[in-house]
Amino acid sequence: MIYQRSLIASALLSAFSTAAFAQAELTALPPVVVTATPFGSAESAQILAPAKVLAGDELRDKIGSSLGETLSQELGVSSSAFGASASRPIIRGMEGGRVKILQNGMSVPDVSSLSNDHAVAAESSTARQIEILRGSAALLYGSGAIGGLVNIVNDRIPTVLESVPTGEAELRFDSVSKSRSASVSAAASIGKIGLHVDANLRNASDYKIPGYKVLNDPSSPSGTLPNSAGRQNSIGLGGALIENWGHVGASMGVLNNLYSNPTADGSKIDLTQTRFDVDALIKKPMQGFESLKFKLGYTDYKHSELDLTDVPQVNFANQSLDSRLELAHQAIAGWRGTFGVQTEGSRFSALSASTGGIETVPITKSTSFAGFLAEERDFGPVRVNAGLRLESVKRKPDGAVDRAFNLTSYSVGGLWEFMPGYGFGSTLSIAQRAPTPEELYSSGPHEATGTFDIGNSSFAKESSRNIELTVQKTSGLVRWKANAFQTRFKNYVYGTLTGNLVDEDGNPGTDLAERVFAQANATVRGAEAEMSYNSRGQGLSGRIFADASRGSIDSNGSLPLQPAKRFGLDAGYRSGAWRSGLTVLRVQSQERLASFETTPTAGYTQVDLNLSYKHSFKGQQLTWFAQVKNALNQDIRSSTSVLKDVAPQPGRNFVIGLRTLF
Repeated sequence: MIYQRSLIASALLSAFSTAAFAQAELTALPPVVVTATPFGSAESAQILAPAKVLAGDELRDKIGSSLGETLSQELGVSSSAFGASASRPIIRGMEGGRVKILQNGMSVPDVSSLSNDHAVAAESSTARQIEILRGSAALLYGSGAIGGLVNIVNDRIPTVLESVPTGEAELRFDSVSKSRSASVSAAASIGKIGLHVDANLRNASDYKIPGYKVLNDPSSPSGTLPNSAGRQNSIGLGGALIENWGHVGASMGVLNNLYSNPTADGSKIDLTQTRFDVDALIKKPMQGFESLKFKLGYTDYKHSELDLTDVPQVNFANQSLDSRLELAHQAIAGWRGTFGVQTEGSRFSALSASTGGIETVPITKSTSFAGFLAEERDFGPVRVNAGLRLESVKRKPDGAVDRAFNLTSYSVGGLWEFMPGYGFGSTLSIAQRAPTPEELYSSGPHEATGTFDIGNSSFAKESSRNIELTVQKTSGLVRWKANAFQTRFKNYVYGTLTGNLVDEDGNPGTDLAERVFAQANATVRGAEAEMSYNSRGQGLSGRIFADASRGSIDSNGSLPLQPAKRFGLDAGYRSGAWRSGLTVLRVQSQERLASFETTPTAGYTQVDLNLSYKHSFKGQQLTWFAQVKNALNQDIRSSTSVLKDVAPQPGRNFVIGLRTLF
């Protein structure tokens, strides 16, 4: 059946290609500009930072209850799949501190990288676009972004003046969790002051599953996954003075998220975050420079882990102050680019709610100071760019040894346009990462994941060497790209289960699985490819794609929680006000397990459908939409989830909604 699907997909793509080349004129698709790059270039122009931008109808079709779910079908991206609310993106098999999450180009300093049960504290339902980047652009935002970065753009601080109030609002309902969600984003101006407001509200019950909660266990709950409900709300306000010389503005955002974890102990997390941002841009600030940008962000993050009776057990907190200063210079000997500095300071704590004492990780103050540079130049048909980042990171825990790390990361490569619209590229990057506080200093229970975590304060910095080859076609109705990559790590940090069971004090017991952080040399290698036809035009459209990656510890088998091989087909049709789509994703079984993993994951086929209709009503554009997700009602268990054996993904889900642009 797998080979039959592959032949059908190939035949469909061949038909699309033949139709495209038979046309006398090819429709030019509008470029999508990536905001998190130093050059502000189009999506198709990214060579050292292979980019994917979700925007418009494509983003709205893929919006899920978490950032990980929203991005889980993008090329090279999977999800940690820890229930419906706490799902973080995994890029090329790398997660946690190796994937950086940004909001409008500034860090999201939550604690989602610490553990899979912690949700990302950023809302994607009100985003204008979501960007996925790797390479030199990632280095501008942190040496730890070895896997890449995700930037959520919501325009909370306006940069243009709207002649009339504009915005977007949406209502959405689903059947699998009886979810009800509403979101709105609006912009207006008063004189030279631009204003913005956004808000969202989402309530969901425990979601339905096709079979049993526990894999192959008929005695476990069935039909519905207990402790998978959640509710979330957020609001953001922003304003800016916008002049010909640039802009200066500020914003505030508040996010609340209360959700259950589908673990054995049924814990809940009650999350609150307050965020303040300042953004300024000065055009041509001095001779020889195109622009000066300054960003400042302060975040107060808190969450409490609650037991079955909603009594707080552990209080997590992270206060963070970040700043960025960037200068974009005019061309010097043909080179154009950006350089700047970035600072980050944070205070992390995880304290017992009853005693105020230290739980898993001691109170840790972290500071970093970095300088970065990114440059680009054309040499005839060859475009070359490079990035460099020098960073100093310090960890200062209470009652434990201080650590300091000096990090050097760089990236260099080029793209040869060997004929119009066709390119071949190669990149090389060296990156270094400082171990996180939990990797260094953990020594205690983490109830939500059922582990007793033990870090190592003597860990060395983690280093990686990455090489990537790319071939692509970026113009015309038919477009395609293929990437092959390999990353070799020195002192890769990972958690390993020892097989010992301990109590909350670390003594022999039956409550918690002992998890020890370790370092070893490791390798991640893989390939990705996709081909699309008429991706944003009227009429028939199509896309086929496939990705695979494999991570291994050089001396001890596979890395844990590795993504399975995948391939899929998208097909769509647009005609006037109507738009429809079909996605078929085939995920292979995953039997490459780490030494302490015991259960492989079975393959599955996920089928999603969507249909929408647009029309005008009293000067507004209304879009009615319907979706079916997991139409085959497959029992989906993700190989990248620590809950794969006890928490399947949602079953068949019918979604209906209404969206308006005004």
